[in-house]
Amino acid sequence: MTKTIKIKYFTDKIEKLAYIGGKSDWVDLRSAEDVTLKKGEFKLIPLGIAMELPKGYEAHVVPRSSTYKNFGVIQTNHMGVIDETYCGDNDQWFMPVIAMRDTEIHVNDRICQFRIMEHQPELIFEETEVLGHADRGGHGSTGKA
Repeated sequence: MTKTIKIKYFTDKIEKLAYIGGKSDWVDLRSAEDVTLKKGEFKLIPLGIAMELPKGYEAHVVPRSSTYKNFGVIQTNHMGVIDETYCGDNDQWFMPVIAMRDTEIHVNDRICQFRIMEHQPELIFEETEVLGHADRGGHGSTGKA
């Protein structure tokens, strides 16, 4: 089912949001300003947008696969979660990063991506002594010969 999302741009220096190469599960986000970072420095990089997400949805913001290779930064919280209540006129999205080397990020550079997901349904936790399934071999066991 198609959802409509209202979006506010804080700058005309970044490309408008669009699926890259047709339809995708993720949409790229761009730096809204030039950023110069020294190794070890922290920065909230403005993404130049605010959105009104549909009720019951949240956005998951993560680095692109090339973000570290191209810019030498990692997202400090590893994944940002933006819920539908963060939708005010000044609720600009940011990517919190720490530089692992001296780096420059330019306006309009694609530095992260997002997708929207429905909120988790309400869960009931039922305690049990036995789950009744075969063990897989412990943490990190997948793919062992």
